[in-house]
Amino acid sequence: MITALEIIVVILALLIIGVVVAQKSKTQGMGAGFGGGAEDLFGSRARGMDALLSKLTIVLSIAFAICTLLLGRLMHTF
Repeated sequence: MITALEIIVVILALLIIGVVVAQKSKTQGMGAGFGGGAEDLFGSRARGMDALLSKLTIVLSIAFAICTLLLGRLMHTF
């Protein structure tokens, strides 16, 4: 059981890294809040692939946290 959870945690970690890297940057630097990029920073909503990647990041992160807590409990490390 512990080995299976370790493999799942590694796979989830790699998937989270891939999904986060695939996302488009939401800010354009320090000047985005002061210049013309303010509407992009505060008023835009993610659409299409950005929304899917954002939701997938949340789901994978929750699954990763749960598996990590289960693994820690099974290994008696906390």
